[in-house]
Amino acid sequence: MTDKQERLTSTQVRDANLADWRQILGRLKARFRTGDFATGLALVDKIGEVAEDSDHHPGILFTYSDVIVTLVSHDVRGITSRDLDLARRISSLAAELEIESDVSGITQLELGLDTSLGEGLAPFYAALLGGAVDSGEPDDPSGQVPTVWWQEPDGTDETYALPEQSFEQRWHFDVWVPHDEGERRLQAVLDAGGRLVSDRAAPAYWVVEDADGNRSCICTPAGR
Repeated sequence: MTDKQERLTSTQVRDANLADWRQILGRLKARFRTGDFATGLALVDKIGEVAEDSDHHPGILFTYSDVIVTLVSHDVRGITSRDLDLARRISSLAAELEIESDVSGITQLELGLDTSLGEGLAPFYAALLGGAVDSGEPDDPSGQVPTVWWQEPDGTDETYALPEQSFEQRWHFDVWVPHDEGERRLQAVLDAGGRLVSDRAAPAYWVVEDADGNRSCICTPAGR
């Protein structure tokens, strides 16, 4: 039996077979299509009851048409069996209310800055984004802005080496999707006029660029 304090691997999370949930950036995330405010509020109320009962509290984004729930064990900075248990209970509540989930729309945006000075820049970006420095990176506990991380120059690993650009690009988007959504998201980008720059690290990430040459990464928890 898994220790409730033990951080689970991405494989262990997938093997839990949580149909409504996907792992994104070290968190479990689900999107419930409530369709209207009253239905969403009813679901949020029920989630609040089970969260209090289990003494484990999710993040909730509540809009007119959706309830998006995020689960993470902050004490270990990752997913534990506590999150799996609460995810199952929340899915049961949604099923009782006949609310469907939509894993295809689950996404998380992260900003990556190419620099070797990240730790020194962290206080600036924490102040700019209204957060605080956590483990050397800006963090916003309220979830209002994307997370920011530093990608240091490193040409030693050929797997991650990318073709040179004719101009310097310092910022890039890391768009996180579930393990089973990466290829679909990549195809959507290509269909929209984007170009695949590199798939050498797939399925961990694909590097794509827009028509103007600006690069971004489509990232998944797979292959890490």
